[in-house]
Amino acid sequence: METESEPYVRLATLRQLHQVMADMNTARSLADTLQTVADGIVNGLGYELAAVNLVRPDGDLVVAALAGNSAAEALITGRVGSRASWERRLSMGEAWGTLRFIPHTEGWILDEDDVPQWYTDGPEPRFEDEWHPSDRLFAPMYTPGVQGSSCGELLGVISVDRPRNGRRPGAWGREALQMYAFHAAIAISNARLRANMQRALVRLEREQQALRASEESFRQAFEYAPSGMAIAEMGGDQHGRILRTNDALCRLLGRPASAMRRYSFSDLVHPEDIGTLLRTSAEGGRAELRLGRRDGTYVWVSLRNSVVADAADGPRFLLTHVEDIEERKRRELQLAHRASHDSLTGLPNSAELRARLSARLCRRPQSLPPSAADSLDAAYGDGFATDHPAVHDIGHAFDLHAGPGPYDGFDHHVHTVAPDSGGDDGTKGLAVLFCDLDGFKSINDRFGHNAGDAVLIEVARRLSRGVRDGDTVARLGGDEFVVLADGLGKADAQDLAVRLRNEIIQPIRVDGRAMRVGASFGIGWAHCGMTADEVLKSADERMYVEKRSRPKQHRRAG
Repeated sequence: METESEPYVRLATLRQLHQVMADMNTARSLADTLQTVADGIVNGLGYELAAVNLVRPDGDLVVAALAGNSAAEALITGRVGSRASWERRLSMGEAWGTLRFIPHTEGWILDEDDVPQWYTDGPEPRFEDEWHPSDRLFAPMYTPGVQGSSCGELLGVISVDRPRNGRRPGAWGREALQMYAFHAAIAISNARLRANMQRALVRLEREQQALRASEESFRQAFEYAPSGMAIAEMGGDQHGRILRTNDALCRLLGRPASAMRRYSFSDLVHPEDIGTLLRTSAEGGRAELRLGRRDGTYVWVSLRNSVVADAADGPRFLLTHVEDIEERKRRELQLAHRASHDSLTGLPNSAELRARLSARLCRRPQSLPPSAADSLDAAYGDGFATDHPAVHDIGHAFDLHAGPGPYDGFDHHVHTVAPDSGGDDGTKGLAVLFCDLDGFKSINDRFGHNAGDAVLIEVARRLSRGVRDGDTVARLGGDEFVVLADGLGKADAQDLAVRLRNEIIQPIRVDGRAMRVGASFGIGWAHCGMTADEVLKSADERMYVEKRSRPKQHRRAG
């Protein structure tokens, strides 16, 4: 190009440069931006061929875009050159600012490296500044902010070939290419940022869709679960307040969802089970307790808790699973009742009787420390420390419990004492009334065991009707019954035995026949230091004394 026309060329090139820069900054994707950068070299800066080599994550450079020659584009686009080969190229030749020019006189040593390359055909240069087909010109692109810095991050390299005027670029051409590479780096970085943002938006949308799907799955699982579910507040002043319940829980408790939101589980639990609820851990805790229905009844349920966070640092809620175990609990109670009650009369059986009696008694200590025994003997006479019942209470002071029992800790145990055997001194104790039926064997012999069973059932009913609430009536076995009545004096116990005997001797109708049995009562007294068997044996012996002392005709009327 003639020197006189250079100002005109600069102005035209500047207009073209402005247009191609605008084009590469408005490209829609990273691939479009790379191709626009390559096209701009050809269309705006006047080179016959341009390639954009982009640094990959592994450090090597790939031919990402090429313009000016369709054959070259098909041959080398997508091919990779190693980072080491590119660093060798960028350290050779002449430095034109940030550009790197390698003349054909030096470039022959690069013919065998692994960088993809294409040569344009042309005649040998006739002048010193003419372009040789083997000349190489590279424009490195660095991340924005470190342009021209030797320690900056390399983004890619623009390689150009054969200016259209056939001459090596002058000062202005070099400056234009260098400026173009700088703005191309900005455009590529922006395109990458947009691409990353688009991928992040797509990923976020997918996560939101997954979250919505998860929330919908949870909602359906919560709403349509066959067992009760509830969400309650966790922490704060409203801790435990129910926020949401499903239909199954509302049906189980007979309460509408709007009413359930006024309660917490502590408001609904049976008073006897409040301790169980409070001991239940919020995280992973479970408990079996009773919840109140709207009609005032209670249902046995199993509560299982888990903590659900609304977000990474958001509020936490308590998710409670409520399972109806009424039927299982009923069967368990039935089994427990059968194990502890007589199958014929429904009264507590022998094992349950002994358990209730033992629960009231603690064992007498078998020995005292020598110093305590000597002191008692000196004060009250030899043998007092081993014979006198008061030793029992003194032994407690020395913490001398003589073996395992229901009351190993005496601080909370009220000791059971018996009235004085010499007379009614007003002492109230635990009376044990041993009852044996008179004439029952003859009913079995004459009318059969079915009639005998009917008599036993009626006797059990009459005994239960004749005692106070809280007293125990048990069937010891056969035609033997035992009554435990606490808080009675000697006269009270004798009056109770008379009343019960009078109830029993009334006629009993079985299959249209009137049958009668008598009853003999022995009254024993339980006190700490005795075993349950010792108490029952004492009452049994007194029953036999009473039976033998009464005339036979007064024992029963058959």
